Amino acid sequence: MDSGKQLTGTLALAVFTAALGSLQYGYSLGVINAPQKVIETHYGHSLGVWTERAAVALHNSTDREAPEAGKHPAVVMYWSLSVAIFSIGGMLSSFLVGFIGDLRGRVKGMLMINFLAVVAGLLMGLCKLWKPHIMVISGRAVMGFYCGLTSGLVPMYIGEIAPKAYRGALGTLHQLAIVVGILISQVLGLDFVLGNDAMWPLLLGLSGAPAILQTLLLPLCPESPRYLYIVLRKEQEARNSLYRLKGAYDATADIEEMRREKEEADKKAKISILSLICSPVYRRQLTVALMLHLAQQFSGINGIFYYSTSIFALAGVAQPVYATIGVGVINTVFTLVSVALVDRAGRRTLILAGLTGMCCCAVTMTVGLKFQNVYAWMSYVSMSSIFLFVSFFEIGPGPIPWFLVAELFSQGPRPAAIALAGCCNWTSNFIIGMTFPYIQALLDVYVFVLFAVLLLCFIVFTYFRVPETKGKSIEEIAAVFQKGKNNLEEAPEDDTELEQLKMSTDA
Repeated sequence: MDSGKQLTGTLALAVFTAALGSLQYGYSLGVINAPQKVIETHYGHSLGVWTERAAVALHNSTDREAPEAGKHPAVVMYWSLSVAIFSIGGMLSSFLVGFIGDLRGRVKGMLMINFLAVVAGLLMGLCKLWKPHIMVISGRAVMGFYCGLTSGLVPMYIGEIAPKAYRGALGTLHQLAIVVGILISQVLGLDFVLGNDAMWPLLLGLSGAPAILQTLLLPLCPESPRYLYIVLRKEQEARNSLYRLKGAYDATADIEEMRREKEEADKKAKISILSLICSPVYRRQLTVALMLHLAQQFSGINGIFYYSTSIFALAGVAQPVYATIGVGVINTVFTLVSVALVDRAGRRTLILAGLTGMCCCAVTMTVGLKFQNVYAWMSYVSMSSIFLFVSFFEIGPGPIPWFLVAELFSQGPRPAAIALAGCCNWTSNFIIGMTFPYIQALLDVYVFVLFAVLLLCFIVFTYFRVPETKGKSIEEIAAVFQKGKNNLEEAPEDDTELEQLKMSTDA
């Protein structure tokens, strides 16, 4: 009997419930963009730099005056902070993923942090009761802190409960939930839905809604068997969790795999973030994990989202916001394609295919932008390149790095590795968000040449350094990395690691 191919209702419920945290993350990422001008006007009014007369003029739909509030330096500063504080919160909390995950377990860890999302939703939803700029910035900071934790806990939990045969597909659901969340926020952000002067606080406040549903469902979800067996040393509870997740089957093989992983973990000191960075044993895995997260963010995908509306406007699209929503739909569809392909084609193959496609699209997009004022049809080359760029991103480089980290590391270093990868992702996201407007101003239509060069570097790295993990156990994946080491390094591996870990005061 194959113990790796059970899909049950309980497993589906557990994955769906965990992915609600990712949905909330995606919604929070996208929700702030659509109502920007409306929020800036309220900021200006609250700060006293936008007069009642101007507000009335705006309400009466004088389009020429609409952007004026957003041009005031104080409004610009507070608006920028509203956007950036989300990433700062995520950067800070990503270091706590391992601590929260091990403190009470994966399920209770997700349950504990949901109060942050509810608090953040209330702060933003009730922002008109006090100073909107202070309330929104506070809410975004708390929500960013929550999302930094959930973006680590969700892939960790799903990776630990997923049967080996479906680990890739189920792991990809984290990214799918993120892009669905972004799409929902784009649709709800339309001015005739919630992105208007009266309803925008509700639009922001709904960021916390998935946490309420997740709080109701989490008590029905089994704890991670790996956490129960390897961390808590409760074999029978781990067996019971496996039976709940996979149904009636012979759990001997799964228990044996966890037993070997536990024995290996027991030989070594507790692996913290600092000791993981210092240990040479995991250096190759850690390099691969961090580079894939850097590739995800420095691929230019966020630049596409920042730049897409202006490209669509130049192409003569009457309502660029609908074209941007079209990008969100493409985002979702091709993440579904990745879910279907990842356990067939393999992780490495999809990452390489995605990065190569994105690199080609970055070049064609540059050509389209350069000549669209000369040849009208070139604007459609730019538009097509945007859609294809997003498609290739979601096939591999978007979803795979999130769950691949959990596959590359055993139970001991896994929480620390996920924390480091998450921090790397949030930090690079923040850097791109803050620097892209300046890079765009400097390079103009050649901005995507820079991303094409970076993508080429990531393709070379992936080809030579990233192994295929499809269908492999944690032990087999570790063995792949050890093959690259010479015999002199392999022989004293355990002793070397223990020495390194003992040298770290944080171990």
